[in-house]
Amino acid sequence: VTLSKGREIVDMDPDDIFKAIENQAREGVDFMTLHCGITKDLVSKLEKQKRMMGIVSRGGTFMASWIKHNEMENPLYENYDYLLELSYEYDITLSLGDGLRPGCLADASDIPQIQELVNLGGLVKRAQDADVQVMVEGPGHMPMNQIKANMEIQKTICHGAPFYVLGPLVTDLAPGYDHITSAIGGAIAASSGANFLCYVTPAEHLSLPSLEDVKEGVIASKIAAEAADVARGLPQSWMRERQMAKARKEFDWEKQFDLAFDKSKPRTYRDKCELDDDEMCAMCGEYCAVKIAKGDF
Repeated sequence: VTLSKGREIVDMDPDDIFKAIENQAREGVDFMTLHCGITKDLVSKLEKQKRMMGIVSRGGTFMASWIKHNEMENPLYENYDYLLELSYEYDITLSLGDGLRPGCLADASDIPQIQELVNLGGLVKRAQDADVQVMVEGPGHMPMNQIKANMEIQKTICHGAPFYVLGPLVTDLAPGYDHITSAIGGAIAASSGANFLCYVTPAEHLSLPSLEDVKEGVIASKIAAEAADVARGLPQSWMRERQMAKARKEFDWEKQFDLAFDKSKPRTYRDKCELDDDEMCAMCGEYCAVKIAKGDF
C-alpha cells in the first residue's frame, strides 16, 4: 500500500488502503496479494501463543501492527464485500496472503497458521460466490513430512482454490542455498496439489538477489515443477524426459542443451572437456557405459 511521505504504517486510514487498491487497479494491476485473513481476534491470540519467529510476512506484520495499534478490525476483512466489488469491477485476481505463515520449521503447522487458513477458506468461498478469481498463499518453512498434509488441508478448507506456496523450505540450516531447500519442498508440494510455486533465490534471508541469483532461483523452481509434473504423469513432461534420454543415448549434445532448463551452463561444462570424440565426456572417457553398450542393448 502506498503511504504518504513521513507517515507510519499504523497511521493508515482504511480509506487509504482502498484508495491505493483502486488506483492500482485503474492503472491495470490485476493480481494483488492482500492480507485479509489476519483478524483482531487472531492478533490477540498470537500475543498469547508465542511463536519462535513471530510474524515473518511483511504484509502480515503491517496489518497485525495496524490492528494492535488502532485496536480495530482488519479493514480488508471487515470490508471484504467492498473489496470484492472492486475486484469484480476491475477484474482483479485476489491472492489471499498468509500473513501468519511459519517462518521456521519450529512454527510449521501451528495453531496461528491453521486459524488464519480457516479464515481464508471462508473468504475464498465468498469470492467464488461473487465471481471473483481467487487463490491462496501457503507456507513457508515446513518439514518434508508435513507438506502433503498441509496441501490436502488447504484444498479442503479453501474449496479447491489454487494454492500458491512460498517454498516450502524444508530446512533452516542452508543460508546461501535456499533455492535448493525451496525446490525440495516445492517438488513435494506441487506433486501433492499445489498449483503455483514461488521461486526462492540463494540470497534469501541474506540480501537483495542479483540477476544471477534470480536465474538460479527460477531454474531451481522450474526443476521442482518438472519433477512434480513427472510424478503426476503429465504427458508433456514425460515427452521432454524421453527426448532428453534419447539425446543422451545418441550423444546429441546440441539437443541436450536445447532441452535443458539452463541452456548455457551444461555447454560450459561440455566445452571444458576439450575432447575430440563426441561420443564421450570427461567423467568416464573411453570407458563410457553408454558408448560401450551402444548397438548391443
